[in-house]
Amino acid sequence: MRFSIFSVNDHYPPEKFPGFTRTVADIYKEVSDQAALADQLGYDTFFVAEHHFHEYGAIPNAAIMMAHLANHTRRIRIGSAISVLTLHNPLEVAENFAMVDVLSGGRLFLGVGSGYLKHEFEGYGIPLEEKRDRFDENLEIVTRLLAGERLTYHGKHNHIDAVQLNVLPLQKPPMIAVAILRREAAFHVGRAGHAIISVPYASVDGWADVAQIVDEFKRGRAEAGKPYQPGDAVVSLHTHVAETDERARALAADPFDLYVKTRLYARRQTYDDILQSGLSLFGSIDHVVDKVVELHQMGVDHLMTQHYFGGLAPEHVAHSMRLFALEVMPRVRVKLSKL
Repeated sequence: MRFSIFSVNDHYPPEKFPGFTRTVADIYKEVSDQAALADQLGYDTFFVAEHHFHEYGAIPNAAIMMAHLANHTRRIRIGSAISVLTLHNPLEVAENFAMVDVLSGGRLFLGVGSGYLKHEFEGYGIPLEEKRDRFDENLEIVTRLLAGERLTYHGKHNHIDAVQLNVLPLQKPPMIAVAILRREAAFHVGRAGHAIISVPYASVDGWADVAQIVDEFKRGRAEAGKPYQPGDAVVSLHTHVAETDERARALAADPFDLYVKTRLYARRQTYDDILQSGLSLFGSIDHVVDKVVELHQMGVDHLMTQHYFGGLAPEHVAHSMRLFALEVMPRVRVKLSKL
């Protein structure tokens, strides 16, 4: 089972959130430190998000941040979760991430999506109703360019004649995963042969529903005759591990409530709501171990943990990361070996 980390890089500007002092520069430093720690602790991939024109997220260009993180790490893969393909020229996307793969020594994990935040489409002057067509075209173009093809493509939104990247990724080809919200989408992405990234708290109602996403993805792969590979279905859950459930609540409840309250268009769930639905990894070491084992039994074999949210103090983020890596991961592996 693979264990990764995801950072949305949510920002709380002091002028809008009294009591907060963290600047964008502080966020970049903390994310860099967390990536270096994740590298040392043996996590599989460190993912960062892309967001625009709002403190929802403080990284508008994932490729730049990923290249920076590659220079601060040695082993861990560097991922986007996600690059919003709909908003960008696919030629530039392919060039940027090919460079990330080279600079990182072949450690790129490219997560892509169509986007969903209205203000981002308005900022780029792209009609929301064009999002699906633009995404499908751009994904095909990026995929083919990263595979080294000299591409001619005449679509609704792109006109390309005999273009080939002058910098090719080291991986042949890099991993590409598509963010999905519905299990129906998981089936179609599976049929297309890509991996998936899913954030269940934003897309399903309860713990058992996670299995349906993975099952539909695997069904799509099987129907297309494209074998499922372990790690192809990435599932992300907010995570805070502490010595006791009470300690986890004391540290993570208020930051999580703030995070969800300030997430544009997100479900308005409290810490207690997310405990009731089960769609989180909040609690003691033993509690989190049991939930991760359940996830594996539901078909999840790549877990993306999100420890950094809601302005949580960096020392508490680091402590949770360490407990997960040094206590949860080994115990999970022991339990899985006995199943």
